[in-house]
Amino acid sequence: MKWFAVGGVFLLAVFLEIWRELHGFRMTHYTIASAKWPESALEDKVLFLSDLHNHMYGSQNEKLLKAIAGERPAAILIGGDMPVAKVETSFSDAADFVEALCKICPVYYVNGNHEQRLKEYKERFGDTYGHYRRRICGAGVILLENESVRLEIGGKRMRVSGLELPLDSYKKLRHSKVHVSDIVDKLGECPHEEFEILLAHNPEYANSYLEWGADLVLSGHLHGGLVCLPNGKSVITPQFHLFPRYAGEMTRVGKQAVVVSRGLGTHTIHVRLFNPAEVVVLHLKGE
Repeated sequence: MKWFAVGGVFLLAVFLEIWRELHGFRMTHYTIASAKWPESALEDKVLFLSDLHNHMYGSQNEKLLKAIAGERPAAILIGGDMPVAKVETSFSDAADFVEALCKICPVYYVNGNHEQRLKEYKERFGDTYGHYRRRICGAGVILLENESVRLEIGGKRMRVSGLELPLDSYKKLRHSKVHVSDIVDKLGECPHEEFEILLAHNPEYANSYLEWGADLVLSGHLHGGLVCLPNGKSVITPQFHLFPRYAGEMTRVGKQAVVVSRGLGTHTIHVRLFNPAEVVVLHLKGE
Protein backbone atom coordinates (compact mmCIF):
# COMPACT_ATOMS: atom_id res chain seq x y z
CA MET A 1 0.00 0.00 0.00
CA LYS A 2 2.89 2.31 0.85
CA TRP A 3 4.36 1.94 -2.65
CA PHE A 4 0.99 2.76 -4.24
CA ALA A 5 0.89 5.99 -2.22
CA VAL A 6 4.46 6.88 -3.20
CA GLY A 7 3.69 6.11 -6.83
CA GLY A 8 0.54 8.24 -6.69
CA VAL A 9 2.44 11.21 -5.25
CA PHE A 10 5.13 10.82 -7.91
CA LEU A 11 2.62 10.73 -10.76
CA LEU A 12 0.81 13.76 -9.35
CA ALA A 13 4.10 15.67 -9.13
CA VAL A 14 4.93 14.77 -12.75
CA PHE A 15 1.45 15.84 -13.91
CA LEU A 16 1.71 19.18 -12.09
CA GLU A 17 5.17 19.84 -13.56
CA ILE A 18 3.91 19.08 -17.08
CA TRP A 19 0.96 21.44 -16.52
CA ARG A 20 3.29 24.18 -15.24
CA GLU A 21 5.65 23.89 -18.20
CA LEU A 22 2.79 23.94 -20.71
CA HIS A 23 1.54 27.24 -19.28
CA GLY A 24 4.75 29.24 -18.99
CA PHE A 25 7.94 30.16 -20.83
CA ARG A 26 11.40 31.43 -20.02
CA MET A 27 13.89 33.79 -21.63
CA THR A 28 17.07 31.91 -22.62
CA HIS A 29 20.15 34.06 -23.25
CA TYR A 30 23.12 33.20 -25.48
CA THR A 31 26.09 35.35 -26.51
CA ILE A 32 27.20 35.28 -30.14
CA ALA A 33 30.58 36.91 -30.82
CA SER A 34 32.36 36.99 -34.15
CA ALA A 35 35.64 38.32 -35.52
CA LYS A 36 33.65 39.25 -38.65
CA TRP A 37 32.21 42.15 -36.64
CA PRO A 38 34.33 45.07 -35.38
CA GLU A 39 35.33 44.71 -31.74
CA SER A 40 34.01 48.23 -31.11
CA ALA A 41 30.49 47.33 -32.33
CA LEU A 42 27.85 47.81 -29.67
CA GLU A 43 26.10 44.73 -28.32
CA ASP A 44 22.59 44.22 -29.70
CA LYS A 45 19.84 41.76 -28.97
CA VAL A 46 18.12 39.63 -31.59
CA LEU A 47 15.25 37.36 -30.55
CA PHE A 48 14.61 33.92 -32.01
CA LEU A 49 11.11 32.43 -31.82
CA SER A 50 9.92 29.07 -33.06
CA ASP A 51 7.07 26.55 -32.87
CA LEU A 52 4.31 28.64 -31.31
CA HIS A 53 1.62 26.36 -32.81
CA ASN A 54 -1.13 28.88 -32.00
CA HIS A 55 -0.32 28.67 -28.28
CA MET A 56 -1.58 31.51 -26.08
CA TYR A 57 0.14 33.09 -23.09
CA GLY A 58 -2.56 35.38 -21.78
CA SER A 59 -5.26 37.08 -23.80
CA GLN A 60 -4.01 37.65 -27.35
CA ASN A 61 -0.57 36.49 -26.17
CA GLU A 62 -0.15 39.68 -24.16
CA LYS A 63 2.27 38.06 -21.66
CA LEU A 64 4.53 36.81 -24.43
CA LEU A 65 4.42 40.07 -26.37
CA LYS A 66 5.20 42.09 -23.24
CA ALA A 67 8.23 39.91 -22.47
CA ILE A 68 9.48 40.23 -26.06
CA ALA A 69 9.03 44.01 -26.17
CA GLY A 70 10.79 44.30 -22.79
CA GLU A 71 14.00 42.96 -24.33
CA ARG A 72 14.07 45.85 -26.83
CA PRO A 73 15.32 43.65 -29.69
CA ALA A 74 16.91 45.06 -32.83
CA ALA A 75 15.25 42.29 -34.85
CA ILE A 76 13.14 39.17 -34.41
CA LEU A 77 13.93 35.96 -36.30
CA ILE A 78 11.20 33.32 -36.61
CA GLY A 79 12.07 29.68 -37.26
CA GLY A 80 8.66 28.48 -38.42
CA ASP A 81 5.61 26.52 -37.21
CA MET A 82 3.73 29.46 -35.79
CA PRO A 83 0.32 28.07 -36.95
CA VAL A 84 -0.82 24.43 -36.96
CA ALA A 85 -1.54 22.67 -40.25
CA LYS A 86 -4.92 21.16 -39.43
CA VAL A 87 -8.11 21.75 -41.37
CA GLU A 88 -10.11 22.51 -38.22
CA THR A 89 -7.51 24.99 -36.87
CA SER A 90 -7.53 28.69 -37.69
CA PHE A 91 -4.34 30.47 -38.73
CA SER A 92 -5.67 33.80 -37.40
CA ASP A 93 -4.13 33.51 -33.90
CA ALA A 94 -0.66 32.98 -35.34
CA ALA A 95 -1.17 35.80 -37.85
CA ASP A 96 -2.35 38.17 -35.10
CA PHE A 97 0.74 37.39 -33.06
CA VAL A 98 3.19 37.86 -35.93
CA GLU A 99 1.49 41.10 -36.93
CA ALA A 100 1.94 42.35 -33.34
CA LEU A 101 5.65 41.49 -33.47
CA CYS A 102 6.06 43.79 -36.48
CA LYS A 103 5.10 46.74 -34.25
CA ILE A 104 8.13 46.01 -32.05
CA CYS A 105 10.95 45.70 -34.61
CA PRO A 106 11.78 44.17 -38.03
CA VAL A 107 10.77 40.50 -38.36
CA TYR A 108 12.43 37.85 -40.55
CA TYR A 109 10.60 34.54 -40.98
CA VAL A 110 11.33 31.11 -42.46
CA ASN A 111 8.60 28.52 -42.90
CA GLY A 112 8.48 25.34 -40.85
CA ASN A 113 6.89 22.08 -41.89
CA HIS A 114 3.42 23.28 -40.84
CA GLU A 115 3.52 26.38 -43.05
CA GLN A 116 4.98 24.22 -45.80
CA ARG A 117 2.10 21.76 -45.54
CA LEU A 118 -0.40 24.63 -45.79
CA LYS A 119 1.45 25.84 -48.89
CA GLU A 120 1.89 22.53 -50.70
CA TYR A 121 -1.35 20.66 -49.85
CA LYS A 122 -3.78 23.07 -51.49
CA GLU A 123 -6.28 20.30 -52.18
CA ARG A 124 -6.66 19.96 -48.41
CA PHE A 125 -6.10 23.49 -47.11
CA GLY A 126 -7.20 25.61 -50.06
CA ASP A 127 -5.63 29.08 -50.05
CA THR A 128 -5.02 29.11 -46.29
CA TYR A 129 -1.29 29.67 -46.79
CA GLY A 130 -1.94 32.46 -49.28
CA HIS A 131 -4.18 34.27 -46.77
CA TYR A 132 -1.63 33.78 -43.98
CA ARG A 133 1.26 34.93 -46.15
CA ARG A 134 -0.58 38.04 -47.33
CA ARG A 135 -1.44 39.01 -43.75
CA ILE A 136 2.04 38.70 -42.27
CA CYS A 137 3.85 40.17 -45.29
CA GLY A 138 1.33 42.99 -45.36
CA ALA A 139 2.31 43.76 -41.76
CA GLY A 140 5.97 44.01 -42.78
CA VAL A 141 7.39 40.52 -42.27
CA ILE A 142 10.37 39.60 -44.48
CA LEU A 143 9.45 36.02 -45.45
CA LEU A 144 12.51 34.06 -46.59
CA GLU A 145 11.40 31.18 -48.83
CA ASN A 146 14.84 29.92 -49.90
CA GLU A 147 15.97 33.53 -50.00
CA SER A 148 18.55 35.72 -48.28
CA VAL A 149 18.61 39.31 -47.11
CA ARG A 150 21.48 41.51 -45.95
CA LEU A 151 21.11 43.78 -42.96
CA GLU A 152 23.16 45.81 -40.52
CA ILE A 153 22.53 45.91 -36.77
CA GLY A 154 24.59 48.26 -34.61
CA GLY A 155 27.46 48.36 -37.09
CA LYS A 156 27.44 44.58 -37.50
CA ARG A 157 26.81 43.45 -41.06
CA MET A 158 25.25 40.05 -41.67
CA ARG A 159 23.19 38.01 -44.07
CA VAL A 160 20.08 36.10 -42.97
CA SER A 161 18.97 33.16 -45.11
CA GLY A 162 15.82 31.07 -44.85
CA LEU A 163 16.05 27.44 -45.97
CA GLU A 164 13.01 25.36 -46.95
CA LEU A 165 13.64 21.64 -47.29
CA PRO A 166 11.24 19.15 -48.94
CA LEU A 167 8.48 17.84 -46.67
CA ASP A 168 9.99 14.41 -47.18
CA SER A 169 12.86 15.49 -44.91
CA TYR A 170 10.44 15.60 -41.95
CA LYS A 171 9.31 11.95 -42.16
CA LYS A 172 8.97 10.14 -38.82
CA LEU A 173 10.88 7.00 -37.87
CA ARG A 174 13.54 7.47 -40.51
CA HIS A 175 16.60 9.58 -41.18
CA SER A 176 16.69 11.40 -44.50
CA LYS A 177 19.87 12.95 -45.88
CA VAL A 178 20.47 16.57 -46.78
CA HIS A 179 23.76 17.30 -48.50
CA VAL A 180 25.57 20.61 -48.88
CA SER A 181 24.72 20.49 -52.59
CA ASP A 182 21.01 20.49 -51.67
CA ILE A 183 21.50 23.72 -49.73
CA VAL A 184 23.55 25.28 -52.53
CA ASP A 185 20.75 24.44 -54.99
CA LYS A 186 18.33 26.48 -52.87
CA LEU A 187 20.47 29.30 -51.47
CA GLY A 188 23.64 29.36 -53.56
CA GLU A 189 27.14 29.32 -52.11
CA CYS A 190 27.65 30.71 -48.62
CA PRO A 191 29.52 34.06 -48.73
CA HIS A 192 32.24 33.36 -46.16
CA GLU A 193 33.41 36.96 -45.98
CA GLU A 194 30.28 38.07 -44.08
CA PHE A 195 28.46 36.72 -41.04
CA GLU A 196 25.81 34.22 -42.17
CA ILE A 197 22.74 33.40 -40.08
CA LEU A 198 20.84 30.41 -41.44
CA LEU A 199 17.21 29.91 -40.42
CA ALA A 200 16.53 26.22 -40.99
CA HIS A 201 13.55 24.73 -39.19
CA ASN A 202 14.79 21.14 -38.85
CA PRO A 203 18.04 20.80 -36.82
CA GLU A 204 18.53 17.18 -37.82
CA TYR A 205 20.73 18.34 -40.71
CA ALA A 206 22.79 20.82 -38.69
CA ASN A 207 26.08 19.23 -39.73
CA SER A 208 25.28 19.96 -43.38
CA TYR A 209 24.26 23.54 -42.52
CA LEU A 210 27.63 24.05 -40.84
CA GLU A 211 29.52 22.45 -43.70
CA TRP A 212 27.71 24.82 -46.09
CA GLY A 213 29.29 27.64 -44.09
CA ALA A 214 26.71 29.20 -41.79
CA ASP A 215 28.25 31.05 -38.84
CA LEU A 216 25.05 30.70 -36.83
CA VAL A 217 22.31 28.12 -37.41
CA LEU A 218 18.91 28.76 -35.82
CA SER A 219 16.45 25.85 -35.72
CA GLY A 220 13.43 24.56 -33.82
CA HIS A 221 11.00 21.79 -34.74
CA LEU A 222 11.91 19.28 -32.00
CA HIS A 223 10.16 21.12 -29.14
CA GLY A 224 13.22 20.51 -27.00
CA GLY A 225 12.74 16.76 -27.25
CA LEU A 226 9.32 16.77 -25.48
CA VAL A 227 10.63 14.98 -22.39
CA CYS A 228 14.08 15.70 -20.98
CA LEU A 229 16.24 14.32 -18.25
CA PRO A 230 16.58 16.59 -15.18
CA ASN A 231 19.88 17.86 -16.63
CA GLY A 232 18.02 19.10 -19.73
CA LYS A 233 19.24 16.36 -22.10
CA SER A 234 16.51 15.60 -24.65
CA VAL A 235 15.14 12.06 -24.60
CA ILE A 236 12.94 11.76 -27.69
CA THR A 237 11.92 13.96 -30.61
CA PRO A 238 8.50 14.30 -32.28
CA GLN A 239 9.97 12.07 -35.00
CA PHE A 240 10.65 9.41 -32.32
CA HIS A 241 14.44 9.68 -32.58
CA LEU A 242 16.15 9.03 -29.25
CA PHE A 243 18.67 11.39 -27.61
CA PRO A 244 19.13 13.86 -30.50
CA ARG A 245 22.41 15.76 -30.64
CA TYR A 246 20.74 19.10 -31.37
CA ALA A 247 17.37 19.60 -29.68
CA GLY A 248 17.23 22.57 -27.29
CA GLU A 249 20.57 24.23 -26.60
CA MET A 250 23.50 26.13 -28.09
CA THR A 251 26.33 23.99 -29.47
CA ARG A 252 29.60 25.55 -30.55
CA VAL A 253 31.55 23.89 -33.36
CA GLY A 254 34.80 25.77 -33.75
CA LYS A 255 33.86 29.35 -34.63
CA GLN A 256 30.34 28.31 -35.66
CA ALA A 257 27.28 27.78 -33.48
CA VAL A 258 23.97 25.93 -33.63
CA VAL A 259 21.09 27.24 -31.51
CA VAL A 260 17.97 25.09 -31.30
CA SER A 261 14.92 26.58 -29.63
CA ARG A 262 12.76 24.43 -27.37
CA GLY A 263 9.82 26.21 -28.97
CA LEU A 264 6.86 28.04 -27.51
CA GLY A 265 3.99 25.60 -28.05
CA THR A 266 3.06 22.01 -28.69
CA HIS A 267 0.69 20.14 -30.97
CA THR A 268 -0.73 16.62 -31.01
CA ILE A 269 1.50 15.46 -28.11
CA HIS A 270 0.94 18.07 -25.38
CA VAL A 271 3.80 17.14 -23.07
CA ARG A 272 6.75 19.07 -21.66
CA LEU A 273 8.83 17.70 -18.80
CA PHE A 274 12.08 19.35 -17.61
CA ASN A 275 11.75 21.15 -20.94
CA PRO A 276 10.29 24.66 -20.54
CA ALA A 277 9.10 26.65 -23.55
CA GLU A 278 11.41 29.52 -24.38
CA VAL A 279 12.15 32.77 -26.14
CA VAL A 280 15.79 32.74 -27.26
CA VAL A 281 17.65 36.04 -26.73
CA LEU A 282 20.86 36.34 -28.77
CA HIS A 283 23.40 38.93 -27.63
CA LEU A 284 25.42 39.87 -30.73
CA LYS A 285 28.80 41.51 -30.26
CA GLY A 286 32.18 41.86 -31.93
CA GLU A 287 35.05 39.59 -30.94
